[in-house]
Amino acid sequence: MAQREELSRFLKAARAKLAPSEVGLPAGERRRTRGLRREEVATLAGMSVTWYTWFEQGREVQLSAPMLERLSRTLRLTPNEREFLFALAQHRPPPLARRADETIHAGTQHLMDALSIPALVIVEDWTVIGWNRLVGRAFRDYSQLPREERNLFRILMLHPRYRADPDKFQDMCRRLIARFKWDYSRTAQPEVFEGIIADMMEQSEFFQRYWQDSEIMAHFEDTNIADMPGVGEIMFRHTSYAIEEAPGQRLLLFAPLDDVSAQRLAQLMAETEAPVLA
Repeated sequence: MAQREELSRFLKAARAKLAPSEVGLPAGERRRTRGLRREEVATLAGMSVTWYTWFEQGREVQLSAPMLERLSRTLRLTPNEREFLFALAQHRPPPLARRADETIHAGTQHLMDALSIPALVIVEDWTVIGWNRLVGRAFRDYSQLPREERNLFRILMLHPRYRADPDKFQDMCRRLIARFKWDYSRTAQPEVFEGIIADMMEQSEFFQRYWQDSEIMAHFEDTNIADMPGVGEIMFRHTSYAIEEAPGQRLLLFAPLDDVSAQRLAQLMAETEAPVLA
């Protein structure tokens, strides 16, 4: 009952914050209370006035996900408020939002810049949208690439530098594709993935082979080697983490695998931070 009471308070507060003019309604006669009336919210959301009234009162009525989505839009809820509404009403997260968040939040960038290991951020279709300076030294300078050339899945599957060891490359492709399948199954933007899938079917024999397999992988971590001139080979183990404040974004961290790699990475970092003398 406590959650229903909280849902009631939340909905009342949300509609109280909206002026009629904000949703295209005339101000009309003087109102006794701030914000929209229940019948106005119901009409704008395409719901029965009685049904919405009962829902706002905290009665045991159930709204479908599409109805909750319409209500979220009507009340101009933020992404966090939308998620809060679904949690209270259905006790589960909302469907993935249609628009991916491609904004690197200040806290995320600060974290990456403060790390002494390479770090980057990808969105759900594996496009790289954020990175720190060590990524540019160890792997590639994404700042020099347009967005359409920063898709990490395409890079790993197609770039010649990863084909030095044919057996290792084939195993990497198999596992990459198994993880890519998992992400494709969860996306709210299948058309974005389908464009990548169509291209890869034409460009990669390994993609053609393994896309037909039933293997899927919900979590993916691996080791990789960066050969740095003047420093030598650095072996990394990479893992990924969801970014709580930005659904759809993943933070990838590359940690040195052994002591020699750690020493070489420290040397690389020192060179990266050293001032350039005129």
